[in-house]
Amino acid sequence: MTMFESLLIGKPRKILEALHQLEETECKILYVIDDTERFVGTLTDGDIRRWILGGGDMDGTVGDVYNPAPYYVKADYQLDEVKQRMRQGYYTSVPVVDDEHNIVDVLFWDRVFNNGEKQRTSQPLTLPVVVMAGGKGTRLAPFTSVLPKPLIPVGDKTAIELIMGSFAECGVNNFYVSVNYKSKMIQAYFEELEPEYQVNYLYEDKPLGTGGALHALSGKLQGDLIVTNCDVIIKTDYASLVEHHRRENNDITMVVSVRNYDIPYGICDIVDNGQLCAMREKPHYNFMVNTGMYVLRSSVLELVPRDEFYHLTDLIEEVKSRGGRVGVYPISDKAWLDTGEWQQYCETMSRLG
Repeated sequence: MTMFESLLIGKPRKILEALHQLEETECKILYVIDDTERFVGTLTDGDIRRWILGGGDMDGTVGDVYNPAPYYVKADYQLDEVKQRMRQGYYTSVPVVDDEHNIVDVLFWDRVFNNGEKQRTSQPLTLPVVVMAGGKGTRLAPFTSVLPKPLIPVGDKTAIELIMGSFAECGVNNFYVSVNYKSKMIQAYFEELEPEYQVNYLYEDKPLGTGGALHALSGKLQGDLIVTNCDVIIKTDYASLVEHHRRENNDITMVVSVRNYDIPYGICDIVDNGQLCAMREKPHYNFMVNTGMYVLRSSVLELVPRDEFYHLTDLIEEVKSRGGRVGVYPISDKAWLDTGEWQQYCETMSRLG
């Protein structure tokens, strides 16, 4: 499949399939065609995210979600005008259509700005990132009897190195790592690695759960921060995540993965006397699953108790009980790589090739 063809998608395609296709292309946009292959609109991950958050059905199709009034040009386009629109709209590509509205070409940024002008991207992230790495990782035993979970190899790097490296590529320079189990090995690893970013440590004298170590940062940070488990690799646009968090005025934004589950059996519903009242044959379910990554407003750290075992889910419930805003940011199942259990670890290794 050429780069041109990889950007085309039909209206009948499922929304989740479209989200997968979007994540496989670097252009962040798909061009929607009808059954006669005429260009009818565009689709971005933002379109899909708004559909999901608005209560849209994940079994819906591209035709339910796409933008029917996009920017495109005819074959007699003026290059200067295209350049201006691409700069203003942050377009990575623009379709060229003929009189029948068939796409005959796509103007990619590198081709339009062949003088070497770089594409404008999101502002670098300047917020801190906290990696929760104090757990024992018992689900990965016996590896974690020798190595702490953050140092489990994923390809030719460690899990925590991949996580922090993905943020560093977006401009993050300030990391906090909560440590307890085999903490000296984690510190020694980063001392040997000598990364360009700064690594600070939050020491746990005892296990404090997925959120207890955050008390140490209460009153020390301003604005927002990202918190992530040390065994999840999230492939998404972090700048868009933070922008969504701020636009929604959330106190906490949870990154969730859209998951499909097909039950290969007939499901029986019964009433109290054991009589069958309904039967559903091989039902299909869609869920949004917590990935273990969050954006937090720093003020919520004041709610984390001192030196107590405390999960981030406890913090979420506390914020909600006080009338705070807790939102979600959906990604596809393929954008979430989990290394916390053997089955998921093996799947992640196979997907990374």
